[in-house]
Amino acid sequence: MTTHDGEAWRVAIDRGGTFTDVVAESTRGTRVVFKLPSSSPAYSEPALEALKRLLNVSSLDARARARLVEVRLGTTVATNALLERKGARVVLATTRGFGDALAIGDQSRPSLFALEIQRAPSLVTSVVEIDERVDASGAVLLAPSPEQVQRLLAAAYVPGAVLAVGLLHAVTNPKHELLVAAIGRSVGFGEVLTSHETVAVRRFLPRLETTVVDAALSPPLRTWLDAVTAELGDVPCFVMQSSGGLARPDRVRGKDAVLSGPAGGAVGALGVARRHGLQRVIGLDMGGTSTDVCAQVDALELRREAEIAGVRLRVPMVDVHTVAAGGGSIVRFDGEKLRAGPESAG
Repeated sequence: MTTHDGEAWRVAIDRGGTFTDVVAESTRGTRVVFKLPSSSPAYSEPALEALKRLLNVSSLDARARARLVEVRLGTTVATNALLERKGARVVLATTRGFGDALAIGDQSRPSLFALEIQRAPSLVTSVVEIDERVDASGAVLLAPSPEQVQRLLAAAYVPGAVLAVGLLHAVTNPKHELLVAAIGRSVGFGEVLTSHETVAVRRFLPRLETTVVDAALSPPLRTWLDAVTAELGDVPCFVMQSSGGLARPDRVRGKDAVLSGPAGGAVGALGVARRHGLQRVIGLDMGGTSTDVCAQVDALELRREAEIAGVRLRVPMVDVHTVAAGGGSIVRFDGEKLRAGPESAG
Protein backbone atom coordinates (compact mmCIF):
# COMPACT_ATOMS: atom_id res chain seq x y z
CA MET A 1 0.00 0.00 0.00
CA THR A 2 1.20 3.52 -0.80
CA THR A 3 2.21 5.40 2.33
CA HIS A 4 0.94 8.91 3.05
CA ASP A 5 3.16 10.03 5.90
CA GLY A 6 1.98 13.06 7.82
CA GLU A 7 -1.60 12.96 6.57
CA ALA A 8 -4.51 12.83 9.02
CA TRP A 9 -7.37 10.45 8.22
CA ARG A 10 -11.08 9.91 8.59
CA VAL A 11 -11.59 6.16 8.34
CA ALA A 12 -14.68 4.01 7.79
CA ILE A 13 -14.32 0.27 8.42
CA ASP A 14 -16.88 -2.46 7.74
CA ARG A 15 -15.86 -5.55 9.69
CA GLY A 16 -17.61 -8.42 7.94
CA GLY A 17 -17.56 -12.12 8.66
CA THR A 18 -15.20 -12.92 5.77
CA PHE A 19 -13.65 -9.62 4.68
CA THR A 20 -13.05 -6.26 6.32
CA ASP A 21 -13.47 -3.26 3.98
CA VAL A 22 -11.83 0.11 4.53
CA VAL A 23 -12.49 3.55 3.05
CA ALA A 24 -10.19 6.33 4.25
CA GLU A 25 -10.03 10.00 3.30
CA SER A 26 -7.26 12.32 4.42
CA THR A 27 -7.58 15.99 5.34
CA ARG A 28 -5.70 16.69 2.09
CA GLY A 29 -8.37 14.92 0.03
CA THR A 30 -6.50 11.67 -0.59
CA ARG A 31 -8.82 8.66 -0.71
CA VAL A 32 -7.75 5.07 -0.08
CA VAL A 33 -9.92 1.95 -0.45
CA PHE A 34 -8.77 -1.55 0.41
CA LYS A 35 -9.85 -4.79 2.05
CA LEU A 36 -8.31 -7.62 4.04
CA PRO A 37 -9.50 -10.97 5.40
CA SER A 38 -11.37 -10.79 8.72
CA SER A 39 -9.60 -13.95 9.90
CA SER A 40 -5.85 -14.36 9.52
CA PRO A 41 -3.02 -15.93 11.53
CA ALA A 42 -1.04 -12.72 10.94
CA TYR A 43 -3.27 -10.55 13.17
CA SER A 44 -6.00 -10.87 15.79
CA GLU A 45 -8.27 -7.97 14.88
CA PRO A 46 -8.76 -6.88 11.23
CA ALA A 47 -10.06 -3.38 12.04
CA LEU A 48 -6.92 -2.54 14.00
CA GLU A 49 -4.72 -4.18 11.37
CA ALA A 50 -6.40 -2.03 8.72
CA LEU A 51 -5.54 1.13 10.64
CA LYS A 52 -1.92 0.04 11.06
CA ARG A 53 -1.60 -0.64 7.34
CA LEU A 54 -3.19 2.69 6.48
CA LEU A 55 -0.79 4.59 8.74
CA ASN A 56 2.17 2.31 7.89
CA VAL A 57 2.92 1.63 11.57
CA SER A 58 3.44 -1.49 13.65
CA SER A 59 1.40 -0.26 16.62
CA LEU A 60 -1.23 2.36 17.30
CA ASP A 61 0.81 4.46 19.69
CA ALA A 62 0.06 8.07 20.61
CA ARG A 63 1.84 9.40 17.54
CA ALA A 64 -0.12 7.13 15.21
CA ARG A 65 -3.45 7.87 16.90
CA ALA A 66 -2.82 11.61 16.47
CA ARG A 67 -3.15 11.03 12.72
CA LEU A 68 -6.70 9.64 13.10
CA VAL A 69 -9.34 12.37 12.98
CA GLU A 70 -12.26 9.95 13.30
CA VAL A 71 -13.02 6.24 12.96
CA ARG A 72 -16.43 4.91 11.97
CA LEU A 73 -17.23 1.23 12.38
CA GLY A 74 -19.81 -1.01 10.80
CA THR A 75 -19.87 -4.64 11.83
CA THR A 76 -21.61 -7.95 11.31
CA VAL A 77 -20.28 -9.30 14.63
CA ALA A 78 -23.79 -9.24 16.13
CA THR A 79 -25.40 -10.34 12.86
CA ASN A 80 -23.20 -13.40 12.50
CA ALA A 81 -23.49 -14.28 16.19
CA LEU A 82 -27.26 -14.38 15.67
CA LEU A 83 -27.13 -16.30 12.38
CA GLU A 84 -24.71 -18.87 13.78
CA ARG A 85 -26.22 -18.90 17.30
CA LYS A 86 -22.84 -18.08 18.84
CA GLY A 87 -24.00 -15.45 21.30
CA ALA A 88 -23.70 -15.52 25.09
CA ARG A 89 -25.57 -18.11 27.16
CA VAL A 90 -28.88 -16.67 28.33
CA VAL A 91 -30.93 -17.57 31.40
CA LEU A 92 -34.48 -16.26 31.09
CA ALA A 93 -36.54 -15.37 34.17
CA THR A 94 -40.21 -14.92 33.40
CA THR A 95 -43.68 -15.13 34.93
CA ARG A 96 -44.93 -18.57 35.97
CA GLY A 97 -46.83 -20.16 33.09
CA PHE A 98 -45.02 -18.21 30.37
CA GLY A 99 -41.77 -20.17 30.21
CA ASP A 100 -42.62 -21.52 26.75
CA ALA A 101 -43.78 -18.17 25.34
CA LEU A 102 -40.72 -17.88 23.09
CA ALA A 103 -41.18 -21.40 21.74
CA ILE A 104 -44.88 -20.83 21.03
CA GLY A 105 -44.34 -17.35 19.61
CA ASP A 106 -47.34 -15.91 17.78
CA GLN A 107 -48.05 -19.31 16.16
CA SER A 108 -47.28 -18.00 12.68
CA ARG A 109 -46.01 -20.55 10.16
CA PRO A 110 -43.30 -19.14 7.86
CA SER A 111 -43.62 -22.18 5.56
CA LEU A 112 -47.33 -22.76 5.40
CA PHE A 113 -47.21 -26.05 3.47
CA ALA A 114 -44.12 -27.56 5.07
CA LEU A 115 -44.80 -31.10 6.30
CA GLU A 116 -42.11 -30.78 8.96
CA ILE A 117 -41.68 -27.48 10.80
CA GLN A 118 -38.02 -26.62 11.36
CA ARG A 119 -37.69 -24.22 14.28
CA ALA A 120 -34.67 -21.97 14.63
CA PRO A 121 -32.48 -22.93 17.60
CA SER A 122 -33.39 -21.08 20.78
CA LEU A 123 -31.17 -18.32 22.14
CA VAL A 124 -32.13 -19.30 25.69
CA THR A 125 -30.07 -21.82 27.66
CA SER A 126 -32.58 -22.29 30.49
CA VAL A 127 -35.82 -20.76 31.78
CA VAL A 128 -36.76 -19.86 35.34
CA GLU A 129 -40.48 -19.38 36.04
CA ILE A 130 -41.28 -17.09 38.98
CA ASP A 131 -44.50 -17.02 40.98
CA GLU A 132 -45.52 -13.41 40.46
CA ARG A 133 -48.25 -11.50 38.65
CA VAL A 134 -49.08 -7.91 37.78
CA ASP A 135 -52.25 -7.02 35.90
CA ALA A 136 -52.48 -4.71 32.87
CA SER A 137 -53.12 -1.67 35.06
CA GLY A 138 -49.97 -2.31 37.12
CA ALA A 139 -51.72 -3.63 40.22
CA VAL A 140 -49.85 -6.40 42.02
CA LEU A 141 -51.85 -9.62 42.08
CA LEU A 142 -49.06 -11.85 43.41
CA ALA A 143 -45.79 -10.57 44.86
CA PRO A 144 -42.71 -12.77 44.29
CA SER A 145 -40.96 -14.39 47.23
CA PRO A 146 -37.34 -13.14 47.38
CA GLU A 147 -36.29 -16.46 48.91
CA GLN A 148 -37.86 -18.43 46.07
CA VAL A 149 -36.35 -16.15 43.42
CA GLN A 150 -32.90 -16.47 44.95
CA ARG A 151 -33.17 -20.25 45.14
CA LEU A 152 -34.32 -20.56 41.50
CA LEU A 153 -31.72 -18.18 40.11
CA ALA A 154 -28.91 -19.76 42.14
CA ALA A 155 -29.84 -23.16 40.70
CA ALA A 156 -29.91 -21.77 37.14
CA TYR A 157 -26.69 -19.76 37.45
CA VAL A 158 -23.94 -20.57 34.95
CA PRO A 159 -20.62 -18.68 34.98
CA GLY A 160 -20.57 -16.15 32.15
CA ALA A 161 -24.30 -16.41 31.43
CA VAL A 162 -26.48 -13.34 31.04
CA LEU A 163 -29.75 -13.07 32.97
CA ALA A 164 -32.70 -11.73 30.94
CA VAL A 165 -35.72 -10.76 33.07
CA GLY A 166 -39.04 -10.50 31.23
CA LEU A 167 -42.19 -10.41 33.34
CA LEU A 168 -45.80 -9.85 32.36
CA HIS A 169 -46.91 -6.16 32.32
CA ALA A 170 -43.50 -5.03 33.56
CA VAL A 171 -43.70 -1.82 31.52
CA THR A 172 -46.73 -0.75 33.55
CA ASN A 173 -45.15 -1.75 36.86
CA PRO A 174 -41.44 -2.74 36.78
CA LYS A 175 -41.17 -3.38 40.54
CA HIS A 176 -40.95 -7.17 40.23
CA GLU A 177 -38.42 -7.06 37.38
CA LEU A 178 -36.18 -4.77 39.41
CA LEU A 179 -36.38 -7.15 42.38
CA VAL A 180 -35.50 -10.21 40.27
CA ALA A 181 -32.65 -8.31 38.61
CA ALA A 182 -31.18 -7.29 41.96
CA ILE A 183 -31.33 -10.85 43.25
CA GLY A 184 -29.78 -12.10 39.99
CA ARG A 185 -26.78 -9.84 40.51
CA SER A 186 -26.46 -10.99 44.11
CA VAL A 187 -26.21 -14.67 43.06
CA GLY A 188 -23.44 -13.96 40.57
CA PHE A 189 -24.88 -12.90 37.20
CA GLY A 190 -22.44 -10.31 35.89
CA GLU A 191 -24.84 -8.90 33.30
CA VAL A 192 -28.58 -8.59 33.91
CA LEU A 193 -31.15 -7.15 31.51
CA THR A 194 -34.73 -6.19 32.31
CA SER A 195 -37.31 -6.08 29.55
CA HIS A 196 -38.89 -2.77 30.61
CA GLU A 197 -35.51 -1.05 30.28
CA THR A 198 -34.47 -2.87 27.09
CA VAL A 199 -37.57 -2.05 25.04
CA ALA A 200 -40.49 -0.27 26.70
CA VAL A 201 -43.40 -1.74 24.74
CA ARG A 202 -46.54 -3.15 26.32
CA ARG A 203 -46.76 -6.24 24.13
CA PHE A 204 -45.20 -9.05 26.13
CA LEU A 205 -43.82 -11.27 23.35
CA PRO A 206 -41.92 -8.59 21.35
CA ARG A 207 -40.50 -7.24 24.60
CA LEU A 208 -39.38 -10.71 25.70
CA GLU A 209 -37.87 -11.62 22.33
CA THR A 210 -35.94 -8.35 22.03
CA THR A 211 -34.57 -8.65 25.56
CA VAL A 212 -33.32 -12.19 24.92
CA VAL A 213 -31.66 -11.15 21.65
CA ASP A 214 -29.96 -8.24 23.41
CA ALA A 215 -28.77 -10.53 26.19
CA ALA A 216 -27.29 -13.00 23.72
CA LEU A 217 -25.62 -10.52 21.34
CA SER A 218 -24.36 -7.71 23.56
CA PRO A 219 -21.46 -9.67 25.16
CA PRO A 220 -19.75 -10.67 21.86
CA LEU A 221 -20.34 -7.20 20.46
CA ARG A 222 -18.98 -5.59 23.62
CA THR A 223 -15.90 -7.83 23.55
CA TRP A 224 -15.12 -6.73 20.01
CA LEU A 225 -15.80 -3.04 20.60
CA ASP A 226 -13.74 -3.00 23.81
CA ALA A 227 -10.77 -4.56 21.99
CA VAL A 228 -10.94 -1.94 19.23
CA THR A 229 -11.59 1.14 21.38
CA ALA A 230 -8.88 0.18 23.86
CA GLU A 231 -6.34 0.50 21.04
CA LEU A 232 -7.89 3.69 19.70
CA GLY A 233 -7.67 5.49 23.02
CA ASP A 234 -9.12 9.01 22.71
CA VAL A 235 -9.64 8.86 18.93
CA PRO A 236 -13.29 9.82 18.18
CA CYS A 237 -15.08 6.59 17.30
CA PHE A 238 -18.65 5.91 16.17
CA VAL A 239 -20.55 2.71 15.39
CA MET A 240 -23.21 2.25 12.73
CA GLN A 241 -26.52 1.08 14.21
CA SER A 242 -29.29 -0.94 12.58
CA SER A 243 -31.29 2.29 12.26
CA GLY A 244 -28.67 3.81 9.96
CA GLY A 245 -27.48 6.27 12.61
CA LEU A 246 -24.13 6.53 14.37
CA ALA A 247 -23.54 6.15 18.11
CA ARG A 248 -20.56 6.05 20.44
CA PRO A 249 -19.35 2.50 21.18
CA ASP A 250 -20.42 2.58 24.84
CA ARG A 251 -24.01 3.36 23.79
CA VAL A 252 -24.42 0.50 21.32
CA ARG A 253 -26.19 -2.69 22.40
CA GLY A 254 -26.53 -6.02 20.60
CA LYS A 255 -30.16 -5.34 19.68
CA ASP A 256 -29.10 -2.09 18.00
CA ALA A 257 -26.34 -3.62 15.87
CA VAL A 258 -27.89 -6.72 14.29
CA LEU A 259 -27.96 -4.89 10.95
CA SER A 260 -24.98 -2.58 11.58
CA GLY A 261 -23.03 -3.59 8.48
CA PRO A 262 -26.06 -3.97 6.18
CA ALA A 263 -27.47 -0.63 7.35
CA GLY A 264 -24.24 1.07 6.31
CA GLY A 265 -24.65 -0.46 2.86
CA ALA A 266 -28.22 0.85 2.61
CA VAL A 267 -27.14 4.35 3.67
CA GLY A 268 -24.34 4.26 1.10
CA ALA A 269 -26.65 3.05 -1.68
CA LEU A 270 -29.10 5.86 -0.96
CA GLY A 271 -26.26 8.40 -0.92
CA VAL A 272 -25.01 7.24 -4.34
CA ALA A 273 -28.55 7.35 -5.74
CA ARG A 274 -29.08 10.91 -4.55
CA ARG A 275 -25.74 12.00 -6.01
CA HIS A 276 -26.93 10.78 -9.42
CA GLY A 277 -30.43 12.23 -9.09
CA LEU A 278 -32.15 8.87 -8.58
CA GLN A 279 -35.10 8.50 -6.21
CA ARG A 280 -35.39 4.72 -6.20
CA VAL A 281 -32.60 2.28 -5.64
CA ILE A 282 -32.22 -1.45 -4.92
CA GLY A 283 -29.16 -2.49 -2.94
CA LEU A 284 -27.65 -5.99 -3.11
CA ASP A 285 -24.71 -6.74 -0.83
CA MET A 286 -23.32 -10.26 -1.14
CA GLY A 287 -20.64 -10.68 1.48
CA GLY A 288 -18.66 -13.77 2.30
CA THR A 289 -21.01 -14.76 5.12
CA SER A 290 -24.41 -13.23 4.41
CA THR A 291 -26.33 -11.56 1.59
CA ASP A 292 -28.34 -8.38 2.22
CA VAL A 293 -31.00 -6.78 0.03
CA CYS A 294 -32.81 -3.45 0.42
CA ALA A 295 -35.05 -1.12 -1.58
CA GLN A 296 -34.98 2.61 -0.84
CA VAL A 297 -37.40 5.24 -2.17
CA ASP A 298 -36.56 8.93 -1.60
CA ALA A 299 -35.50 8.37 2.01
CA LEU A 300 -34.13 5.62 4.23
CA GLU A 301 -36.86 3.02 4.73
CA LEU A 302 -37.17 2.01 8.40
CA ARG A 303 -39.22 -0.61 10.18
CA ARG A 304 -40.03 -0.92 13.87
CA GLU A 305 -40.21 -4.69 14.05
CA ALA A 306 -38.50 -7.39 12.02
CA GLU A 307 -37.75 -11.09 12.05
CA ILE A 308 -34.12 -12.03 11.51
CA ALA A 309 -32.75 -15.56 11.64
CA GLY A 310 -35.91 -16.89 13.28
CA VAL A 311 -36.20 -14.26 16.02
CA ARG A 312 -38.10 -10.99 16.14
CA LEU A 313 -36.75 -7.63 17.20
CA ARG A 314 -38.71 -4.58 18.26
CA VAL A 315 -36.17 -1.84 17.47
CA PRO A 316 -35.86 0.74 14.67
CA MET A 317 -33.84 -0.68 11.79
CA VAL A 318 -33.26 -0.12 8.11
CA ASP A 319 -35.56 -2.29 6.01
CA VAL A 320 -32.90 -4.80 4.96
CA HIS A 321 -33.43 -8.50 4.41
CA THR A 322 -30.47 -10.72 5.22
CA VAL A 323 -29.91 -14.44 4.70
CA ALA A 324 -27.12 -16.71 5.90
CA ALA A 325 -25.70 -17.42 2.46
CA GLY A 326 -22.84 -15.45 1.02
CA GLY A 327 -20.24 -15.76 -1.69
CA GLY A 328 -17.75 -17.29 0.73
CA SER A 329 -20.06 -19.96 2.12
CA ILE A 330 -18.13 -23.06 1.11
CA VAL A 331 -19.93 -26.39 1.02
CA ARG A 332 -18.76 -28.78 3.75
CA PHE A 333 -19.66 -32.30 4.90
CA ASP A 334 -20.67 -32.64 8.56
CA GLY A 335 -20.52 -36.45 8.60
CA GLU A 336 -24.13 -36.91 7.55
CA LYS A 337 -24.96 -34.38 4.83
CA LEU A 338 -23.66 -31.42 2.84
CA ARG A 339 -23.99 -28.01 4.48
CA ALA A 340 -23.32 -24.43 3.33
CA GLY A 341 -23.43 -21.49 5.70
CA PRO A 342 -21.57 -18.81 7.63
CA GLU A 343 -19.45 -21.22 9.67
CA SER A 344 -17.83 -22.63 6.56
CA ALA A 345 -16.78 -19.19 5.32
CA GLY A 346 -14.02 -18.78 7.90
